[in-house]
Amino acid sequence: MTHKSESNGQTDAIEKALQWLEAGHKVALACVLQTWGSAPRPSGSLMAIREDGLFEGSVSGGCVEGEVITSAEDVIASGLPKTLTFGVANNRAWEVGLACGGEIRIYLHALGQTDERLLKDIQQARHDKNPVVLVLDLAGGDHHQVAGEQNESPPTASKSLRLDRALLLEDASQTLFYIPFNPPLRLFIIGAVHVAKPLTNMALTAGFDVTVIDPRSAFRDAADFGRASVDGDWPDEALARAGLDARTALVTLTHDPKLDDAGLIEGLKSEAFYIGCLGSRKTHHERRERLGANGVSDHNLDRLDGPVGLDIGARSPEEIAVAILAGIIKSLRKPA
Repeated sequence: MTHKSESNGQTDAIEKALQWLEAGHKVALACVLQTWGSAPRPSGSLMAIREDGLFEGSVSGGCVEGEVITSAEDVIASGLPKTLTFGVANNRAWEVGLACGGEIRIYLHALGQTDERLLKDIQQARHDKNPVVLVLDLAGGDHHQVAGEQNESPPTASKSLRLDRALLLEDASQTLFYIPFNPPLRLFIIGAVHVAKPLTNMALTAGFDVTVIDPRSAFRDAADFGRASVDGDWPDEALARAGLDARTALVTLTHDPKLDDAGLIEGLKSEAFYIGCLGSRKTHHERRERLGANGVSDHNLDRLDGPVGLDIGARSPEEIAVAILAGIIKSLRKPA
């Protein structure tokens, strides 16, 4: 049998599994429990497999998908879950683009009617941009539940959402695997200037929802920001309406204190994980003095990344955008 993906760039494993179940197909779901550091698919990655070998998603980037699909057909037929362990040799890992070999553990189970309801709940939460955690009971096999950030008594679900990482909880009585589904990361860019377009494109590719804010129509109309939202309000008004949270980054690019400072004052009231400001060290020193005179505390001033981004010697707008996005991701992923 020839195995192939039905991906069209608009779906993922959860969405496709639900579509297949609703159409009357038999489906198995594969989940990465543990892998090595250089693997392209992290713990929690999902892959849906239909009874005829069609699949959506990935668990290893190509190393073991074929064997997982073959095992999925057995799991669908028997209804019994299975944990697969693969050792990938260094030479095989190199062939599929990995830096080195290692071990990967994958949990595989057939989906049933109760899972269809579960997947619908997950999809609805994602549509509403609410955080949700899929909890797999690896010992019980077919027992699953959805736990939100507020209604989960054990702290593991909240920790999984906070870290944005799947977590395995094992003790004498149970083995639970927590897979977080957080709302999209958001990036607000103040200033529809020359750096904004490449930064927008790169951030969209990296999975951010992007909004470009600029009340100056001439700047807004001068560039096509593609799938990004464009807001013509003043930055403080736009940001107050958006409601910045801990999964939000803010970058100011205009060099105009009337625009940048208004946005920064509003942004610093929030839990945004990153706030960066374009400009020289001299400009940033002057910015701190202005904001301090407007009542911004030293603690909040120290939250500002200025000059914005990583120091990689960037010159062109595209290189500056790379430095900015790299700084944002470093701030997001650094250990707590």
